[in-house]
Amino acid sequence: MSKISFRLNGQMVQISGVDPHITVLEWLRQEGLTGSKEGCAEGECGACTVLLVRPDGAGARLEAVNSCLLLLPGLDDQEVWTVEGLAQGEKLHPVQEAMLQGGSQCGYCTPGFVVSMAAEYYRKGREAFDLEALSGNLCRCTGYRPIRDAALSLGRPAPDDPLARRLADPAPPLKSFRYEAGATYLRPTSLGELFQMLEAYPQARLLAGGTDLGVEVNQRFYRAETLLDLNAVPELKTLHWGSEAIEIGAGVTLSEAERWLEGRVPLLAEWFPLFASRLIRNRATLGGNLGTASPIGDSPPVLLALGAEVVLVSALGERVVKLEHFFTGYRQTVLQPGELIKGVRIPLPLAPQARFYKVAKRPLDDISTVAAAFALRLEEGRVAQLRIGLGGVAATPVRAYQTEAFLVGQPWGEPSIRKAAQVIKAEFKPIDDHRGSAAYRTAMLGNLLWKFYSETQEVTV
Repeated sequence: MSKISFRLNGQMVQISGVDPHITVLEWLRQEGLTGSKEGCAEGECGACTVLLVRPDGAGARLEAVNSCLLLLPGLDDQEVWTVEGLAQGEKLHPVQEAMLQGGSQCGYCTPGFVVSMAAEYYRKGREAFDLEALSGNLCRCTGYRPIRDAALSLGRPAPDDPLARRLADPAPPLKSFRYEAGATYLRPTSLGELFQMLEAYPQARLLAGGTDLGVEVNQRFYRAETLLDLNAVPELKTLHWGSEAIEIGAGVTLSEAERWLEGRVPLLAEWFPLFASRLIRNRATLGGNLGTASPIGDSPPVLLALGAEVVLVSALGERVVKLEHFFTGYRQTVLQPGELIKGVRIPLPLAPQARFYKVAKRPLDDISTVAAAFALRLEEGRVAQLRIGLGGVAATPVRAYQTEAFLVGQPWGEPSIRKAAQVIKAEFKPIDDHRGSAAYRTAMLGNLLWKFYSETQEVTV
């Protein structure tokens, strides 16, 4: 009988006979580790946060993730820590001690905050506490000031800290894995093995970060006959900055891409903090976000403005498709059976002026009503090149081709923008839904163009 084996709070665990769709959160609570809470079952509140030990150079790092979105077989060969594992016997962890000084009231959200705070506490090279580490944790009664104060009060781990010592050693490598208990869970370790599995199980559901699939499992009771985990395929984990393009592997998480780029692509640097939360970005991938083909996904408008291409791969070889040709209809793409996204290419050089705007009911951790990205190159005060990527205004993410064509060659000034705002508002016919009316979305298109102009009007070269 196949088993799931992993290290939990320093101890080896072996599990068999459980449905592959069971989440880590559900299993933990069944086992009596009830510090992890269920608040939303969709990765928005952070009450379920746990720590994964992940590779980081010669050593390892702790990464905070939503256990409500992580399927239990995905832990095989991995190492996970919950809030119960942080204390040493009766001695509380320094993060727990800090939260006792007023950072906790009802206590429901406290374990999640403690775990996210611990990930940042152990971050290598930390000089100050980055409060972005807590962006996926919500509190409904204490208020955030005492929690912030607890975070900012933390010093560095002591030399004899057990977790700090653990992180000096490598993270456990992911191995090829097969688990069967009703449904089948597969994890290949190469593209060749992946294609063999796809040939044997052509209807398998591909799984990368699982931040979308986890919601389907929890709230729509989705069940697949076969789940195909892509997290151990090295060909999907590449990062390369070349002379003509940047290539980001489809399986690279958004947090990994953010660390690697270090702000060198300003448009992506603007976008990363607006994509859900740190907890979600620690799992979500570019390939997964594009593969869902959502018309309101945030990455397509940004990548469209960057002129990105997607590299598609199958057992027959690779092909490259411009992103604007990748989406063919609502939740539909050009992907053929047996084909998947291998990576995303962003051509160089980058446009000198670029902005991303997200219109939503709240500034962070929310779905866009309208998303817009602009990338502009001027020559002698005139538009030499302009790309506008949009989400939330059509059945697919789109380029504003008519508006781009109207502005190319025009002076970058108010008369041109006034006319272009009318062009972009007439270019699309958005739908009415619970997030916004068609009239509202149309008005936003013109307003966002004006906003982009107002932030770049001083540029003359």
